[in-house]
Amino acid sequence: MGNNSYIPHVQDSPSGKITQGRKVVIDIRDLRKSFGENHVLNGFHLRLYEGENLVVMGKSGSGKSVMIKCLVGLMQPDSGYIEVMGREVNTLDQAQLDALRADIGFLFQGSALYDSMTVRENLEFPIRRHREKLGNVSDTEPLVMEALENVGLAHTIDLMPEELSGGMKRRVALARTLILKPKVILYDEPTSGLDPITAKEIIELMRSIQRKYNTSSLIITHDVDCARVVSERMVLLVDGINYAEGTYAELSSDKDPKVEAFFKK
Repeated sequence: MGNNSYIPHVQDSPSGKITQGRKVVIDIRDLRKSFGENHVLNGFHLRLYEGENLVVMGKSGSGKSVMIKCLVGLMQPDSGYIEVMGREVNTLDQAQLDALRADIGFLFQGSALYDSMTVRENLEFPIRRHREKLGNVSDTEPLVMEALENVGLAHTIDLMPEELSGGMKRRVALARTLILKPKVILYDEPTSGLDPITAKEIIELMRSIQRKYNTSSLIITHDVDCARVVSERMVLLVDGINYAEGTYAELSSDKDPKVEAFFKK
């Protein structure tokens, strides 16, 4: 596993007590990625613990999306170590990567529903694609209905995506993520483009799912209100590194100008 001199938390702080005794499910160490002279990640560290909601905040172009792509094996880092649920990502072949991704839910920023499919067909798609995890499911209705009921949208099962509001699309996308019972969920800007009331509903839904399934959630957002409500712990991505870590209360009261910039209205 290599040496790891990085100490991610001060154990007598509130953020340290949150993580104490918990199993690490994602371990990123010294992650580096450049595109020519653009050094996006410069030694980024992150640990996500079992059952935790961890928010990563960073400005546009700070490397949040690059970090996520490296995490799930869609992009090769220049160097660094990434372990997800005990598996070192950069050593996995395609079949092993596919198996790992079946345990990782991903809520895309734009929901990424298939426009030509009904809600039912959108949710059936991962069931058919990941037969090695769920087996050959002949009757998909119970799984589809359970997932839709979890997000309060059972009545939309035969609608097309164009018939759904933006918030409903986001919830259906979350239902599609839940159908594989992932151990980890990656949220990419879950409240982006939503009105404040709908954003609040999505945030509450995320918290409800975390409580029900004890999922470990990595949430990429620039929405300070979302971070305040949903996070147990936060990481601020600045200059390609995990510049600051802590609870919302710890970071929002920090007087470092680079930290303060995230919390100014």
